[in-house]
Amino acid sequence: MTIDDLLADGAPPIAAILRGIRPDEAVDIAAALVDAGLRILEVPFNSPDPLVSIAAMQAAFGDRAIIGGGTVLSVEAVEALHGAGGRIMVTPNTDTAVIARGAELGLELLPGFMTPSEAFAAIGAGARRIKLFPAARLGASYVKAIRDVLPRDVGVWAVGGTGADTIGEWLAGGCEGIGVGGALYRPGDDAKIVGQRGAELVAAWKAAKG
Repeated sequence: MTIDDLLADGAPPIAAILRGIRPDEAVDIAAALVDAGLRILEVPFNSPDPLVSIAAMQAAFGDRAIIGGGTVLSVEAVEALHGAGGRIMVTPNTDTAVIARGAELGLELLPGFMTPSEAFAAIGAGARRIKLFPAARLGASYVKAIRDVLPRDVGVWAVGGTGADTIGEWLAGGCEGIGVGGALYRPGDDAKIVGQRGAELVAAWKAAKG
C-alpha cells in the first residue's frame, strides 16, 4: 500500500502528526483516527519511544493505514524506522543523504522544504512528495507561486499551522494534502477527543473538495 493507493481509494490527503504520543496510548489513538477516516499516521522521533509506538501501530493497522516516523534527521534513524516496520518517513529539512536512504529502503518520503532550491534538492534525492514547512508562515499564495516551477508529478503538502479551518485554502493553492499536528493531537489528549478532531478534519476536507 502506498500513498497513491490510499488517495486513489478516496482516503483524505491528511497526515496525522502525533508528536509526543506514548506507546501505551498509541494504538488507542491510532484506532480513533483510523475510525475517523485518517489513514496516514506519523510519530515524530522526538516522541517518547517512537519506534515502539510505530511498531505497535503498524501491527494493529498496517493493513489499513500508512504508519511511520517524522523528524527523521539521520541515516541511522531512517534505518531504525524501516526496522520497526515504518512505511512513511517525514523530515523537517532537506538532507539529501537521509532522503536517498529512505528511497533505497522503499519508504514513502515526505521531506521538508521552504525554498525552491530545497524542493529541487529533495526531488533530486528521490522524493515524489515534499512538505512546505512552516507552511502557515508563508501562506497558500506561496504554494501557487512555486508550483509553476515544480514538476507536475510532485505533490506538495503543507505542514505547520494547518487545520480544518484552512485545508480548503491549501488545496485551492495547489497542495496535494496537509499534515496536522497540534490542531489534532497534543500530549495528554485522549483518544475520544482526537477522534472527534480527526472527524472534523475529514469533514472539512470533504466540504473543500466539493
